[in-house]
Amino acid sequence: YAPTRCAAAQTSTEQSILPPCHHHEAVHDPQLVPCTCPLFSCPWEGHLEVVVSHLRQTHRINILQGAEIVFLATDMHLPAPTDWIIMHSCLGHQFLLVLRKQEKYEGHPQFFATMMLIGTPTQADNFTYRLELNRNQRRLKWEATPRSVLECVDSVISDGDCLVLNTSLAQLFSDNGSLAIGIAITTSKVHNAEAEM
Repeated sequence: YAPTRCAAAQTSTEQSILPPCHHHEAVHDPQLVPCTCPLFSCPWEGHLEVVVSHLRQTHRINILQGAEIVFLATDMHLPAPTDWIIMHSCLGHQFLLVLRKQEKYEGHPQFFATMMLIGTPTQADNFTYRLELNRNQRRLKWEATPRSVLECVDSVISDGDCLVLNTSLAQLFSDNGSLAIGIAITTSKVHNAEAEM
C-alpha cells in the first residue's frame, strides 16, 4: 500500500482557466517530455529515460514493484481537484497510475483512474492494465491499454477513456475514506500472437 497524493493548489475555478495540457508550443526538441505529474505547474522537461528519476526526486512519488499490486488512495474526501499518483514497475517498464478527483459538472465531483506508460505509444500498445475495486461483496473491473506519458493525461480524463466513478459509487468501495485499487499489468495477447507468427 502506498498513499501518494498530489494536492492541487488551485481552486476549481482557477483550474478551468488553465490550459488543459502543459504542452509547450515552441518545443525545439521533439524528444523532450514535459513533467507528467498532473496538477503541478512544473516547468521541467526531459527525455523519457529521466522521467522516472524526476518524478521520484522532485515530486517524491513512490514506486511499487510487481505484476499485481494494491494502491491505497487515502483522504478521498479532499476537495476537487486532487490527484493520487503511484509509479508501478513491472515487466521491465514503469507505469504511472493517476487517480483524479475532479468536478466535470459543478458540485458533482467524480473520480477518474488511468494508467500511463512511461514510454512511447507504440510501447504502450504492448500492454494491458486492469484496475479492480473489490469490497462489500461488490467487484468492479476496468481493463484497457495504457496510454503513453507522451499523451496528455488531462485529455485522457476529459475524454472519459478511463475508469470513472461518481461519488456514491466511490463510497461503496471505500473504507474510512480510503480506496484500495488492485492493479495488474500484462502483455497484450494480440502482440504475443503476432510475435509467435
